Amino acid sequence: MPLYDIDSSKSNVDLRNVSHEQLVELLEGLGYPKFRAKQVEDWVWKHHVTDFQDMTNVPAKLRADLAERCALGGTVEVARQISNDGSRKYLLGYDDGTQAECVGMPNRNRLAVCVSTQAGCRMGCVFCATGQGGFSRSLKATEIYDQVMHVSEDFQTRASSVVMMGQGEPFNNYDEVLKALRMLNSPEGAGIGARHLTVSTCGIIPMIRRFAKEPEQFTLAVSLHSAVQATRNTIMPGVKKYTLARLHDAMAEYVEATGRRPTYEYALIGGVNDNNLELDALCDFTRGTLAHVNLIQLNDLEGSKLKPSTAERAEQFVRRLAQVGVEATIRNSRGNDIDAACGQLSQKHRVE
Repeated sequence: MPLYDIDSSKSNVDLRNVSHEQLVELLEGLGYPKFRAKQVEDWVWKHHVTDFQDMTNVPAKLRADLAERCALGGTVEVARQISNDGSRKYLLGYDDGTQAECVGMPNRNRLAVCVSTQAGCRMGCVFCATGQGGFSRSLKATEIYDQVMHVSEDFQTRASSVVMMGQGEPFNNYDEVLKALRMLNSPEGAGIGARHLTVSTCGIIPMIRRFAKEPEQFTLAVSLHSAVQATRNTIMPGVKKYTLARLHDAMAEYVEATGRRPTYEYALIGGVNDNNLELDALCDFTRGTLAHVNLIQLNDLEGSKLKPSTAERAEQFVRRLAQVGVEATIRNSRGNDIDAACGQLSQKHRVE
């Protein structure tokens, strides 16, 4: 599986940052046969071990040699909160002190994981806690992958789907996000089907076009939140230059190139994007497309004057969209009581 190209001759090299070929070369240089590389990789990626001694089918001498020369990296759980609905929010720390959040959402015998692709976000969406908290850095593919594995281990069940809808704009970290998607999809990694791996973007048009050319059937969601340009500019200032007209064209090209059905995310904000003018514009924007609209009642943010629309208004949006042939659903936000729902991730965790 493609990872990172670094000098594997260095001491304490992180095994999660070397390619398969580099690992083979390293092991053969120590006198071990080629097949041992696959065994080691299984422990690193499938079992997510943090101690070389846990690699039970690897010879003790090889475990010792690896422990002397290599590292396993990984994350540290800084905090965890459990919602009344069973969701769990995690604050994870990385070696350089950077922190990011992820959420596990169980549903019967399935587990969905929402991961962050950046620590913070530059987009500045006014309804999003992450966007108001500033930006630290983009995450590496392994750091994104680790979030899924950490949640999976805590729930003691395999993740069945992953949504990149946590902190950050995934398409501002395109290369690492794509590597993470491929690691999550790979049989040598998490083995999650491509159609169960979703990337959510505010609408970075050049990257949407690039994403359409990738061979895998990864799923795309676009945070729309208004089909009126003036409103969208106000609530989503980071994508002003990517106008709605250009976005509409790019999404039509995406559908034509992939045949896949995209999703538009729409957080209903009382008195902002839930009036009749906004509804008419949304119908016009989505009419005649393959798109599905996910309606979300805005989740409360501490200190924000923005408030959610009503449940009745959300139902009106669903009915009106149906009249123009657009399927829409009202998404139930998970983890609202622990600030783990859409737009609430801010790296603030209450002590349980």
